[in-house]
Amino acid sequence: MNRFKYAIEIGGSYTKIYVREEGFALCEPTLVSAEPSPQGYKIVGLGQEAKDMMGKTNDSIEVFSPISNGKINNYAYLKTLLEYFFGKLEFKKNRDSCVVLTNVGLEEKDKSEFLLLMHEIGFKDVMLIPTIVCSCIGAGRNISSTKTNMMVNIGGANTDIAVINMNSIVKGATLGLGGRAVDVAIANTIAYNHGIVVGLGTCEKLKNEVGSLYPNDTLNMEVTGVDLESKVPCSYIITSNDLLPVLEPFYEEIIRTIDVTVTSLPPEISADIINTGVLFAGGMSQISGFESYLKNHLRYPFKIVEDGENVSILGAGKLLENADLLQKIYENT
Repeated sequence: MNRFKYAIEIGGSYTKIYVREEGFALCEPTLVSAEPSPQGYKIVGLGQEAKDMMGKTNDSIEVFSPISNGKINNYAYLKTLLEYFFGKLEFKKNRDSCVVLTNVGLEEKDKSEFLLLMHEIGFKDVMLIPTIVCSCIGAGRNISSTKTNMMVNIGGANTDIAVINMNSIVKGATLGLGGRAVDVAIANTIAYNHGIVVGLGTCEKLKNEVGSLYPNDTLNMEVTGVDLESKVPCSYIITSNDLLPVLEPFYEEIIRTIDVTVTSLPPEISADIINTGVLFAGGMSQISGFESYLKNHLRYPFKIVEDGENVSILGAGKLLENADLLQKIYENT
């Protein structure tokens, strides 16, 4: 009988939970909102409620993520947030067990923090599995054979790149580049070029709806912000061309890291990648024009995974149903 009931991906943007035999159970922003009080900071919103507060509260309320680049940066707040999420499910303390998706190459002290956190929340057994491996499984690839797969997951907080075969990672890297960094860069660019301050929530919407890697795309959106000089509300039309100088360096760095990774591999493994191609997943792989961009800049065949935002947690869901494969991956990664 399978022991592990839950799989959780604690992303820089969203936390996702899969329940064995039930399916995709939760997807909420990995955000906490808090304000100062005589007793210290008081939590006023968690998950989606915290995100809804972004840019709409007084200056004393801070909205933040308790995890950064795949590492816990505020243990107490993350514990409260996860307890809130699991409280929405039929979680049984000291009985249920959980698979936690983590970054490639996470240091032992960071792994220990995740294990301690999940045990304190009440999980009986906890297993840490690389997110990128789950992405490959979710994309339908056989990771148990000698045939090599290369997976690139461009997420909210970072980008994982890994070469995988025989249930293990041959070579992997994590870049501190993700969708949230793009949101910040968009905000800075609009402030510098147009003299308008806009919220990160607006920048995320711009990225998703107007962001494009096509050089002459005509997508545009009106945004409302605050004029830097007059401090009065104002609006401005932002076009895809306004965002292109932000997006291109982001993807250039990812392509560069892929090239460095492939050229450092033994010839037999490199040949596999040339034959099977590179798989792309994650929310930032879904941006308009990405396929065309890869055709012009990537030297290898490739495939962009459908439903790339959820492929990792769906792959983890497959592992929950396959205890033998889960154990093999755990032993090899």
